[in-house]
Amino acid sequence: MKRISLPLSKQEAEKLKAGDCVLISGTVLTARDCAHKRICELLDGNKNLPFKIEGSVIYYAGPCPAKSDMPSGSCGPTTSARMNAFAPRLLNSGIAAIIGKGEMSDDVRNALIKNRAVYFAAIGGAGALYASKIKRSELIAFDDLLSEGVFELYVEDFPAIVAYDCHGGKIYL
Repeated sequence: MKRISLPLSKQEAEKLKAGDCVLISGTVLTARDCAHKRICELLDGNKNLPFKIEGSVIYYAGPCPAKSDMPSGSCGPTTSARMNAFAPRLLNSGIAAIIGKGEMSDDVRNALIKNRAVYFAAIGGAGALYASKIKRSELIAFDDLLSEGVFELYVEDFPAIVAYDCHGGKIYL
């Protein structure tokens, strides 16, 4: 098990290999389909984003509302392939890593290699476990999208597997 402290540098990303089990600690941003569309529209229009994208880690998730004693409700990964159309654009804009569920396209894999970034796979159905790893949560952009807006999460020991590394390695057949 490898411990990853965010932000993830290019040098740290290069040490990771497909199949490595990791525990991630640091700040991640959540974004799903609608948020990705808006982010890309802002980037394509040369407009400022309401958060820093370069060096960020994007978790394909939409947190459920939190109970009063927790920073987040259930927060499991969504199907990553739904972001295939957007991920290369965001990788080319400087994101350091993606966290999601399932395979992604060859275009995404090529963008990961080109940008020396990593795709971490999270476990589907483990939203309650992931919520227990979230220590802080704040909706920072696109609040009209509710749980599909962009949340900034601070996570500790968030478990994942390196699904695609920046050398072209992958866990999927």
